[in-house]
This record gives sequence, structure tokens and C-alpha cells, in this order.
Amino acid sequence: MTKITIQHLTFGFAGTAPLFEHVDLNLDTMWKLGLVGRNGRGKTTLLQLLLHHYPYQGTIINPLISQYFPAAVTDPRQTTIDLLQRLTATETWQLERELRQLSLNPAQWQRPFNTLSGGEQTKALLASLFADDNTYPLIDEPTNHLDRASRQAVATYLQQQRHGFIVVSHDRYFLNQITDHTLAIEQKQVVLYQGNFATYEAQKSRQDAFEEEQDARLKKEAARLKSVATDRAAWAQASENDKHGNPHVKNSGKQANKNNSKLVAKMMRRAKSAERRRDRQLAATEGLRQNIEHIAPLTLTPLATHYPVLLHVQDLTLQYPGDQPLFHPLSFELKPGERLALLGPNGSGKSSLLAYLTGHFAGTHTGSVDHPQLKVSTLKQQTTLTGTLADLATNQQLNLNALLNTLKKLGLPRDVFHTPIEQISMGQQRKVALAQSLITPAQLFIWDEPLNYLDVFNQDQLLTLIQQTHPTLLVIEHDQHFIDQIATKQVTLTPFS
Repeated sequence: MTKITIQHLTFGFAGTAPLFEHVDLNLDTMWKLGLVGRNGRGKTTLLQLLLHHYPYQGTIINPLISQYFPAAVTDPRQTTIDLLQRLTATETWQLERELRQLSLNPAQWQRPFNTLSGGEQTKALLASLFADDNTYPLIDEPTNHLDRASRQAVATYLQQQRHGFIVVSHDRYFLNQITDHTLAIEQKQVVLYQGNFATYEAQKSRQDAFEEEQDARLKKEAARLKSVATDRAAWAQASENDKHGNPHVKNSGKQANKNNSKLVAKMMRRAKSAERRRDRQLAATEGLRQNIEHIAPLTLTPLATHYPVLLHVQDLTLQYPGDQPLFHPLSFELKPGERLALLGPNGSGKSSLLAYLTGHFAGTHTGSVDHPQLKVSTLKQQTTLTGTLADLATNQQLNLNALLNTLKKLGLPRDVFHTPIEQISMGQQRKVALAQSLITPAQLFIWDEPLNYLDVFNQDQLLTLIQQTHPTLLVIEHDQHFIDQIATKQVTLTPFS
């Protein structure tokens, strides 16, 4: 049994609060370990620390040769098989074995890597990762860009692995299928749970509920003790002020003061004692609720329109030069208040369709698309934003305060508000792109895989927002639960091949 040992690990990027402080862990490398936590908590950073890519304080003993997914691709124009052979030291037959297990056929192996869909690229890179039995896989967000069938294929593939791995994902269903332990990076601690994500969620929910109850009870008792201390101190002070007595009251004045002095002193001692007990009760609440997530509701501004139909697509096909059409002729229409989900396997042309509708498609088309002049807010599949948030607001004519407020609701820490966007985590970059779309008033929202990289809290926020505001939405998303909850209609693209 091989273990990764972490002792007193402390790490933070320059100019930001520490991500980890005095962390101690023992991780069995045979575990199929799910690494979870909110965006920006340090999940990818922890994987990089296991690879010793950053200087840190403390000790990390990792006796295995670890390999990170996704591997860096330097020349995506190479054929897929050539590129993968350069990424792994294994024999070609081992690589081909893994490719077949992930349902990639020889014709796809010979295609340039950059012509594969995002899901096909993911499966190809996973094949190279597991072709080498001598490395320990560190898998970062493998379900991004995968359609439902591909997610299940990857889950089944990982279930069948004889060796352990660490996997970062925000896909609850996926994690529940493949993991047997869960490592949660919370606000103030890193906690190891035995079991999958559902086990972690249940235990975390019970712990949060217990801490909420304890916090409320202790604060209620502290308030009572404060009232007791105040009353006793007030009585003692009143008695002290009355020590000269009242000439109209028998036995007041010096004689009364003499009789009451001991009682006054006793009441003052009791008041001080109540204050100390109150302070202890308040101190006991300090460690509570510090890992409970508080999620604020998001806002969206759908604009009204008098047009009865916002988008009418008739017998549309798209085609890249020298290639066959991406999908069979497609027809649909989108009316105000409808939320249309575009479905189809990886490579069927969903993102190409959105690119065409927003004027960014480089190929040719047949058929027709009719729409009035509309205000459109888009969220692209890939985030390519650069500069600071202030730069983004200026360049895109956004309200900076609204942008920052939305990002705060999405859980983006204040200490990264002035960090260049390209230097923050992928999940945080995705939040910036999403916030930009959310604060842009529009008659039509076009979103390409909005849940990619978002943590489960943000996914729930977005789901609730759509259900409450009813925007007109054209969306691509592979999370079937999300689609089932928000879509009023679904259109499936049928690949031409």
C-alpha cells in the first residue's frame, strides 16, 4: 500500500490569502479519490503541488510518478495518434487499447487533434493518461465538454481502472459513480471523507445543521447572560448611588448602606461572573459556521419584446470547407419566454450552430435563419478574457459595480478583483464570463455549456435564477438534470455522418 503524505502544508500565491495552512493528510493511492470544493479554493493548485510545480512550506511525500490531465498540447495540428504517442512512453498497442475502450475509432486517431470535438479530445487525452500503468493519474475536470453518452463512457472507463487516482469534478452524478473517498477543500479546513460525493454531502449537511443549531443556542444564552449582567450591574449601581439615604425613608442612609454593602458587592460579583460566562459562550461560537457556505440569489434582466417569434430556422445545414455537412437539415423556432436546449452528441455541430447564429462561423450554410433586430447576451464555451475586471468593464461598457456585485454572489473572493483574469482559476474565469452575460440586459440569451467549471453551488444558483426570471434562452448543456429543470423545448442535432 503506497501513500501520499502531506505534513504542515502551507501555500498561497503572492498578494493573496493562503489557500492552505498547516494541512496534514495521508492519501492511499489505491483510493479513487474525488477532490471537491468551490471555485478558487485550490483544487488544481493542490494537484500542482503534488507534482511539486510550486514552492511551498511543509512536506509532501509522493513516492509515485504523477501525471496531470489534461496534458499540455503544443501542436494540435498533429494527427491524434502522433500527438498521443509523444505524450506517453507506452507502446502503440497499449495506447490503441485505451482509445478503443473509450470508443474512439482508427479514423479519429488519424485526424488532426484540433479537428476533434472537445469531448473527443478529452477521451483521447484520457487514453494517453491511462495507457501508462506506471504513473499516478491526477485528473482535472474530465467531464467538461462531454455529452451525456461520453460522460457515461468515461465514468464506466474510470470505474474499471484497477489503480487509484485523484479526480477533480463538479459533476455530482459522475463522482458518485466513480469515487470511494472524497477530499473537500472548505473555507477553513481540508476534510477527508470515506465515501462518494453523496456521502460527503450528507455528512456535510448534518455537520452544518449541527453547527447552525449550536451557534443559535450559544448566542441565545450569551444574550440572556448579557441581560442578567446588565440588570445586576444596574441594581448595584443604583444601590451605590443611594448610600446617603432618603430623609423621608426610615433606616436609609448610613445604616442602610452598612446593611446593603455586602449585598451590593455580591451583586457586582454576580454581574462580572455573568459577563465572563457570556464571553465564553461567544468565544465558543467562533469556530462554528466558518465552513458553511452562504449563497446569495443571482439577478438577470430579460428585456421585453413585441416580436412573436425571435428566431426562425428552416432547413439549416452548416459545412466547413472540404468537409461534409455537420448535421442533417435543422428547423425550429424560438418564441419569447421559451428556453430551447440544443442536444446532440459531441461533434454534431451544436457550438458551430451558435457560432453561426452570432456571426462567428467560418464555413458555409444552406437553408435560412430569420430573426428581428435583437439585443443578445452570449456566453461562449471557451473563456478568453484578459486584463482586470475594471479593464473588462471599460472595454465592454459594463457597470463595474454590477459586475463586482454579481461576482461576489458567485463566490469570487475580493482579493482577486484586481488580479488579471487570465491568472485566476478556470472556474473563476468562467464566473467572470457568466457575470458579464448576466448583467447584460437582453431579449435573447445564448449560452454554450454554462455549467462548465462551475461548482455545485453556482449550478444551483443558475438553475434557480432561470426558473424565477424566465428568460428567452438558447442553450447547450450536457447536464441532463439542468436541461430537464429549465428547458421548455429541446431540439436534437443529427450528425450527417
